[in-house]
Amino acid sequence: MSASSAPFSAEEIAAEGLKPNEYEEIVHRLGRHPNKAELGMFGVMWSEHCCYKNSRPLLKQFPTTGTRILVGPGENAGVVDMGDGLQLAFKIESHNHPSAVEPFQGAATGVGGILRDIFTMGARPIAVLNSLRFGSLEDARTRRLFGGVVAGIAHYGNCVGVPTVGGEVYFDPAYSGNPLVNAMALGLMETPEIVKSGAIGIGNPVLYVGSTTGRDGMGGASFASAELSDESEADRPAVQVGDPFLEKSLIEACLEAFKTGAVAAAQDMGAAGLTCSTSEMAAKGGVGIELDLDRIPVRETGMVPYEYLLSESQERMLFVAHKGREQELIDIFERWGLHAVVAGTVIEESIVRILFQGDVAAEIPATALSDNTPIYHRELLAEPPAYAQHAWAWMEESLPPCTTDGITVAGDALSWTEVLLRLLDTPSIASKQWVYRQYDQQVQNNTVVLPGGADAAVIRLRPQETENGTTATASVKGVAATVDCNARYVYLHPYEGAKAAVAEAARNLSCVGAEPLAVTDNLNFGSPEKPIGYWQLAEACRGLAEACREFETPVTGGNVSLYNETLDAAGTPQAIYPTPVVGMVGAVADVTQSRGQSWLAEGDVIYLLGFTPEMASQTMAQHDRRLTLGGSEYLASIHSTVAGIPPIVDFELEQMVQMVCRDGIQQGWIRSAHDCAEGGLAIALAECGTTHDYGANITLDIDSNTSVRWDRMLFGEGGARIVVSVPPDSIEPWESYLNQHLGTQWQRLGTVGRKGSDLRISTADNLTLINARMTEVRERWLHAIDRRLAV
Repeated sequence: MSASSAPFSAEEIAAEGLKPNEYEEIVHRLGRHPNKAELGMFGVMWSEHCCYKNSRPLLKQFPTTGTRILVGPGENAGVVDMGDGLQLAFKIESHNHPSAVEPFQGAATGVGGILRDIFTMGARPIAVLNSLRFGSLEDARTRRLFGGVVAGIAHYGNCVGVPTVGGEVYFDPAYSGNPLVNAMALGLMETPEIVKSGAIGIGNPVLYVGSTTGRDGMGGASFASAELSDESEADRPAVQVGDPFLEKSLIEACLEAFKTGAVAAAQDMGAAGLTCSTSEMAAKGGVGIELDLDRIPVRETGMVPYEYLLSESQERMLFVAHKGREQELIDIFERWGLHAVVAGTVIEESIVRILFQGDVAAEIPATALSDNTPIYHRELLAEPPAYAQHAWAWMEESLPPCTTDGITVAGDALSWTEVLLRLLDTPSIASKQWVYRQYDQQVQNNTVVLPGGADAAVIRLRPQETENGTTATASVKGVAATVDCNARYVYLHPYEGAKAAVAEAARNLSCVGAEPLAVTDNLNFGSPEKPIGYWQLAEACRGLAEACREFETPVTGGNVSLYNETLDAAGTPQAIYPTPVVGMVGAVADVTQSRGQSWLAEGDVIYLLGFTPEMASQTMAQHDRRLTLGGSEYLASIHSTVAGIPPIVDFELEQMVQMVCRDGIQQGWIRSAHDCAEGGLAIALAECGTTHDYGANITLDIDSNTSVRWDRMLFGEGGARIVVSVPPDSIEPWESYLNQHLGTQWQRLGTVGRKGSDLRISTADNLTLINARMTEVRERWLHAIDRRLAV
């Protein structure tokens, strides 16, 4: 082979995303200097995106096992047992940096990549969700990125025939230069056995299947593991170009191939392409792989090994076939109009050997690329950084005084009704209709609740065909899924904010009647090489681990995306808000019982489960942080302040409230359920009425002469709070159940009014705090994003 006779320059090493000490480690592992192709292979495999060299020690604290867990971390996707022979694969991944420089293709290929993780396991993709973060919509560049990302997600998902059923979208200046695009996919197992990725069987053939290899996506893993800069626009070749119609054929061909039993192992070619698939399959199987690049189908001429090995061209897979059955697989892929060739062999020696034009182009121990990678155990700050300590010193008493009439902000007197309308007009709170109406939400005909209709997506789980081709009796079982994270909370207090993300995800599932089962997470953070960045990452992981243990929702895998930083106007790197997105799935026993968030009938009685305004008024002197203005949307949007300690999770109360909500739905007592999140109780009540224009008469159990902060009562945020509506004929058994299981931790708030009536929120002695016309409430909330995009 052609090894380098001299060490590479510092510039050449840095160009591959490697540090000088890492290059020394490469030389040590090889016993020689690498050649150009090998250096590139180490560059992508030792990137944070592939080897998690800064985060792996922190991830070890996550709970990963449970009675429902069939496949945990380490495979392409996690798999959970849904009962009755149904098995669900699910995973979340990021495509942040590609979407920042090429929003349409960056987001589109993010969807394609996460779908491949699902069907590589032998599961048919049944749904996609996404978690998106952008800067302010007042900025023209943000509007371009936002529109491009949504169009890319819609294009790929709609064309490949997988419904986009839910997600979240937030806007904050912290993401101005570095948007976050996280995609989550779910799939139902179709194969008799779960397909694993570890290569087995010495002498078994290695098949390359799918699309051709080109120069698109070169070094994408390294690109995703470095801060964005002014030069990032020049890295557009690091953004792949996807073909959803080809991926649809790949799905069908792969599932057909897996059902034959001829496939011994499978791995999609995502980040790091051929390099990643060969090295990971070899390392997981404890074997080696020899691959001949001359056999790889290409779309461009004159490619060299470095380009073959680092290309991230889409819609490609690597299989290990059982010897003698390779032609059977080739025939299947050719019938679907796809390439399929025997490109290599499983070998006994645990190395990745790459052949090109009769020579050995690269030869590296498989574990040196996959397992035996650099690991950094960084020192944690001895105390929270100054910015956090300063934020925690903030007190609600520093806000202007308020009365039952409202509050004066910067000389502007605002009634509580005006505050409500302003918050409803905030893009992070407002309806995301502009986004999800571009998605095909109902393809496959299993979507039970449409986007915007509930706190979590609900998908029917159709029984699969049996071996004799018959289908079992129609099932009412379903899966609920959600993605959640309040990044402002995590920025202010990473530990508490991360716990709150898990709690809200579980609460959203409970609001549709689902039992939370398991988690996949996407950790989006700044540079771990900076003390503050690593503190945020470490504390958030600690919070996630604790909350997942409390809710008994093991982590089955996920994605780490670090170095999410851009340059501000002064040229100083600024990190995004730390954003550990929690994707959670839950079991729905009967999809016909699933509930949405909207009020459905005049005269229904409205209840608040959990931490009530009366409880908050009684504990204000103790600064009970289960309900607070700290980190709230009200504080950020109305007072232009990001400060305070975010809500503290009360696990015991949270679990009781969620259980009561699930039981109430299963008993048929609850007609609608909606959690209180950003904007607090007043916003939750307004959102419940927007779909059908139902007003409501609400009474807070506090007298007008009580010494409280009315903004905290109306717009304070905290977990363990769910607004439900109950038909009048269910009040007696429902309230009896509440008294038994929640004691005093609930309140009857009022009743649903007629369509077109007002939302009226009053004190216990009948003094009106908010009186808003539902027509105006709906208009503000529904069209906030459209208005900003029309600029």
